[in-house]
Amino acid sequence: MTLSQRDKKHLWHPLTQHKTSPDSIAITRAKGAVLYDDKGGEYIDGIASWYTSAYGHCNEAIVERVKRQVETLDQVVFAGLTHEPAVELSEKLIAILPDNQQKLFFSDNGSTSVDVAIKMALQYYFNQGEKRQVLIALEEGFHGDTFGAMSVSGLSVYNGPFEDFFLNVKRIPAPTSENREEVLNQLKAILEEEAVAAFIYEPLVQGAAAMKMNDAEGLDALIGECQRQQVLTIADEVMTGFGKTGKHFASLHLNNQPDIMCLSKALTGGMVPMAITSCTLNVYNAFYSDDMSKGLFHGHTYSANPVACAAAIAGIDLLQSEAMQQNIQRVIASHKAFDQKIKQHPKVAGTRQCGTIYALDLAVNMERYGDLRKKMFDYFLANHLFMRPLGNTIYIASSYVITDQQLERIYNGIEELLDTVV
Repeated sequence: MTLSQRDKKHLWHPLTQHKTSPDSIAITRAKGAVLYDDKGGEYIDGIASWYTSAYGHCNEAIVERVKRQVETLDQVVFAGLTHEPAVELSEKLIAILPDNQQKLFFSDNGSTSVDVAIKMALQYYFNQGEKRQVLIALEEGFHGDTFGAMSVSGLSVYNGPFEDFFLNVKRIPAPTSENREEVLNQLKAILEEEAVAAFIYEPLVQGAAAMKMNDAEGLDALIGECQRQQVLTIADEVMTGFGKTGKHFASLHLNNQPDIMCLSKALTGGMVPMAITSCTLNVYNAFYSDDMSKGLFHGHTYSANPVACAAAIAGIDLLQSEAMQQNIQRVIASHKAFDQKIKQHPKVAGTRQCGTIYALDLAVNMERYGDLRKKMFDYFLANHLFMRPLGNTIYIASSYVITDQQLERIYNGIEELLDTVV
């Protein structure tokens, strides 16, 4: 029995309708930007396995650091105890985060980092005797699958059956160069009418919204208005963090910095799961009290897992290395060159780029997970490319170590798809 056949006996995969998509490709190993299956097939990973393996699969520096850590300390409770990997990680991460970020709270994944951020914001006011229960989020935002994260997400394809159970969230359009004033006025109206605790946003790029890109100047104005009115701001950098936008964090492209940040995915270079919610001293101090009940009663068994911390330390070292920064600039330049070639194609409705993230929209209406999308997905696989189109959007969010030749194969695959499938 093959690995794929054994898989079907017991496993339930994410974002999968198993009746119409019963088979999964069995991946046995990965290296750099390539995935290898159990039949000898090779696939260029054009999305860094959901934006996690930013420095390439099985990066030697991360593997070596993790090996050393496993031999010393594998897991220990983080309530009342600490350890060197967590402390070292805190020092390295604070050094590259926006200057106002001073405290780190660990959890397990992107969704839980958002849940922690929401709880921080709501309890921040509760601890000061103020009742604020409204959150503001961007339309088409996506922040995760746990209930708090779902509440502030705006994609009904994920949230439909659960919307009656959500927190109180008001949504505004993502700012663009055309609608800045209109969106700012909508925000001001909500702030005037509601007791708002926080505004949460994906800075510059809304990943699950098919890499929809928002306007930095417009977003800056929204953040600034919230901060003038003592409303906390939460930057969800789970997808955009650790170099993808050309800077270490998307927030560094803005003048106004968030009160709280959510980090995961490339935090550990795709090696093991971990998340961090960072915040300012002002936020932290609202919980600092002789009253035990004012503490943040949120905890995960694997918080600050030493092995995950070791992977994150190695990842930050790689991110800051001259070689990796050169790789990032190389990928950015390569996408720009491809864009000049492809954007005039008659089947391309539009293109956009933010750092190493590149997206193009097809000039065709289609369902997000419809038949044409499946044909596109299957076409890429048949051409040994692992890509996951989002509706009529094809995007590239590869590792930084992807070679020029591998990028060229992705570009050629997209061009051939436009000429043969769409």
